[in-house]
Amino acid sequence: MADITKKEEIKIEIDEQTANGSYSNLALITHSETEFVIDFIFVQPQNGKARVKNRIITSPLHAKKILQALQDNVAKYEMRFGQIKNTEVQQQEQSKFYN
Repeated sequence: MADITKKEEIKIEIDEQTANGSYSNLALITHSETEFVIDFIFVQPQNGKARVKNRIITSPLHAKKILQALQDNVAKYEMRFGQIKNTEVQQQEQSKFYN
């Protein structure tokens, strides 16, 4: 007989401030053996200032699940709206932070 596992539903609540979200145009990712740290940053191009808006600390397993979810969602987005283009200017800006 097949073993049937019943998934429990998780009721997720969100307060109004969190639901409003915050804008990020840069993310910096670091890791150790046990954790991934993702800093979501807002860079103000006109004056070169950057401020960390949110920091997420998660396990390697959840970091991988986030990666897979993002890949899936980007693929679905591109199927619906077309390919997301990474312009040369964006690549140069990103390389300042990622290299």
